[in-house]
Amino acid sequence: MKVAVLIPCYNEECTIAEVVTSFKKYLPSAIVYVYDNCSDDDTAKIAKEAGAVVVTARIRGKGNVVRKMFTDVNADVYVMVDGDSTYTAADAFKMIDTLVEEKIDMVVAVRREKSEAAYRLGHKFGNRLFNFILELLFNSTFRDIFSGYRVFSRRFVKTFPVMTNGFDIETELSIHALTMDIPWAEIDSDYTERPANSFSKLNTFKDGLKIFFRIIKLLKETRPLFLFGSIFMGLFLLSIGISYPVITTFLETGFVPRLPTAVLATGIMMISFLSLVCGIIMDSVSKTRIEMKKLNYLQFI
Repeated sequence: MKVAVLIPCYNEECTIAEVVTSFKKYLPSAIVYVYDNCSDDDTAKIAKEAGAVVVTARIRGKGNVVRKMFTDVNADVYVMVDGDSTYTAADAFKMIDTLVEEKIDMVVAVRREKSEAAYRLGHKFGNRLFNFILELLFNSTFRDIFSGYRVFSRRFVKTFPVMTNGFDIETELSIHALTMDIPWAEIDSDYTERPANSFSKLNTFKDGLKIFFRIIKLLKETRPLFLFGSIFMGLFLLSIGISYPVITTFLETGFVPRLPTAVLATGIMMISFLSLVCGIIMDSVSKTRIEMKKLNYLQFI
């Protein structure tokens, strides 16, 4: 099999050489590609000296880099890993073996911290929170949706429509597998802290909000009836609650003294049913799109 190691990176001159050499050591027959996202340091030069095929991805954002990688590189198996030297290259063979032996399309490395400094407290909390949100909204059983260390089949890579531009790409990968019923697995893997002089580009709150809105957008596109049905139910109950005093007063006296309240309750009720109708229509469109994606996915052997 032809194996490709894909490393998206930005300003990782302190770690990229170690990442490239470690994957070349454990996967000697693989081609290591480093996609440099217009770094301001010597990342590209160091990666090339370490033996990687270096490609410049000029549009900023990890999602844009992944889109270019998936488009450019042809292989049977793809290993995608961050260039920060926090993931363990020794687990790559086990992940590939699981992918091939079980005939699945994605294997995710679940991060197992080797020290307290490996995982920032805010990132750890956010990971658990969003894993829980995906469990509620998409019936997910993922334990680490933000892991940047994954192995894919050719079929997954060539049929995955990358829509995001930034760090929420891992969320999109996970939700795509869930909505398409694509077979996947998880494997525990050691996760270490960044080396000295190496800094994370993630902002806990800013990127957390982006990921949250990405989840809502993907929910709208994949499960619109659930989303708009929930809005319908919330507005329906709100309208009933607001109109209850008006209705009871009318039944007792035959008058409607709170006309503005009655108008407000009527408007909210109309909006709730409009939301329900939108959900029903969009659900039909969404199912058609998913069916087309599945047909495209099944074309690859």
